[in-house]
Amino acid sequence: MIAAAVAAMSVSAGCGIIGGGSPTDNALDELSVSSPRFRDQAPLPAEFTCTGQSGNPPLRWSGVPPKQTKSIALVVDANNAQGAAAVHWVLFNIDPHTTELGQDSVPKGASQAQTSTGKPGYAPPCAQDAVYRFSVYALNAELSLKNDADLRATLDQIAQHTVARGRLSAAHIE
Repeated sequence: MIAAAVAAMSVSAGCGIIGGGSPTDNALDELSVSSPRFRDQAPLPAEFTCTGQSGNPPLRWSGVPPKQTKSIALVVDANNAQGAAAVHWVLFNIDPHTTELGQDSVPKGASQAQTSTGKPGYAPPCAQDAVYRFSVYALNAELSLKNDADLRATLDQIAQHTVARGRLSAAHIE
């Protein structure tokens, strides 16, 4: 499991779990990502962690390029001060017209890939000193993967199809 997380993090190029170029090798459009429950670089409220009861926090995004976007993906990952990396959630094939994610919910029709734990679904973060990144990707295709897809394969496909991306980061846990 840890090997899968390390392999997944190797895809990173300093821009979250998925870095690098776009499918067209042009600069990526930027999405705006926010939450009504915390601000960028503020602490993640404890209710959305392993000590809480609320599941995932609500998120909102805008700036999706309408002509290019065929689906949306969300990756929640973290790096802690010791350099350890983890993927806490991967959602993909979200309808491209969707602009928000409700608290403790999965949009209708969306699929979930495995996390660093080897299981799909939101794996609430626990590390107090980590930076948690909620990255939203606009993709130029629906991914041909099933629910419970392999983490590495899913991250690779997201990277190959990204046309725009944005991020909301939580500095640590409240």
